[in-house]
Amino acid sequence: MSVSPQGGTAAGWSRGSHRRRAVQVQVPDFRLPAPHPPSPSPSPSPTMSDDEQHNQTFEAAGAGASLTYPMQCSALRKNGHVVIKGRPCKIVDMSTSKTGKHGHAKVHLVGIDIFTSRKYEDISPSTHNMDVPNVSRTEYQLVNIEDGFLNLITTDGVSKDDVKVPEGELGDDIQAQFDAGKDLYCTITAAMGEEMCLAFKEAPKS
Repeated sequence: MSVSPQGGTAAGWSRGSHRRRAVQVQVPDFRLPAPHPPSPSPSPSPTMSDDEQHNQTFEAAGAGASLTYPMQCSALRKNGHVVIKGRPCKIVDMSTSKTGKHGHAKVHLVGIDIFTSRKYEDISPSTHNMDVPNVSRTEYQLVNIEDGFLNLITTDGVSKDDVKVPEGELGDDIQAQFDAGKDLYCTITAAMGEEMCLAFKEAPKS
């Protein structure tokens, strides 16, 4: 018989048996604190579709925020406008080549500078963007011609005197009809920071 250090019968042994009994040990109940619920993930920033970006670009251009706006080459049309070699041009001809084995179809553009009438050409892949100028036309009444400049006034009474008399036949016609005492209206075209009188007409008789 075994004796415990304290002098009693050892609890782990039975009399007349050399087999050890399983001893149950009571483990204190240590409870871990409940985990905090995971913080909700921040919602991802909404992505903007290509169409929405495209529309925003056009809205900004329409508001006068930019001198040009982008347009896919395949969407350009004859008699529309495009920037070729840094100049605002009217498209007078365009053709599209067939798609090759190693690339996209290409668009051949022919444009006439809206201010100088100079011819420009360009070739671009149909899927590429090209700059399109914002072109505006405003009609003014001609009140005087002085030192080579047109003295103009809007229907609201706002004066404008920083547009030169156009060169060539157009300028000669304006001068002649103004000297003849006719009431004239001049159409001022503006694009990419330039302005020019490109047309005029006689005021309707009341």
